Amino acid sequence: MIEFDNVSKSFWTGKQRKVILDRASFRVELGRSVGILAPNGTGKTTIINMMSGLEKPDEGTIYRTSRISFPLGYVGGVVNRHTGRENARYIARLYALDPDYVEAFCRYLCDIKEYFDMPVGTYSAGMRSRFSFALMLSLDFDIYLIDEGMPSTTDVQFNQRAGAVLRERLEQATVVIVSHQAATLEKFCRSAAVLSDGKLHMFDTLEEAKRMYDYEAQS
Repeated sequence: MIEFDNVSKSFWTGKQRKVILDRASFRVELGRSVGILAPNGTGKTTIINMMSGLEKPDEGTIYRTSRISFPLGYVGGVVNRHTGRENARYIARLYALDPDYVEAFCRYLCDIKEYFDMPVGTYSAGMRSRFSFALMLSLDFDIYLIDEGMPSTTDVQFNQRAGAVLRERLEQATVVIVSHQAATLEKFCRSAAVLSDGKLHMFDTLEEAKRMYDYEAQS
């Protein structure tokens, strides 16, 4: 479970204060995947980062009682001067997993050949995306966080392999996905929320959320 209790978050843009959340309270239950609809630039990535613990709220409390992934595509925990192999084994130890398994899984899934034993700082953007995606899928979480703005890869074979593994994971896990398009959420969840003026409005169905989101966009 993830629960936001009276959480506020804002940033100073240099000209004004941009409010992301204003005393927002909501809960994500296990077994009930949720999508969040919001226009670009309104703080979707910030909310996902707060759920994972990468960012802290200005006020309020965030409770986490489940194994929660870092955002899909996030590479902040990867050390550039270390090899893919060293990073995979280090992350495995952080999560109390078998380093041999995590290394073998990542090596197979990202399939970057000899680069796996080279410093991550030498990787192209595509290789970094493949490595970080493979690293996340090697770990077992209760809740997966997906940001529509995550890095992507154009490697067709990798997308097929990773997509198959992700679908298998999501059959047993809960998903929180943020997007500015309702069509993106349809692939992962049936219920959704709309982020508007610092409030998160929760709905039982995606259709209800979409109606509010479309109305907000037209008004």
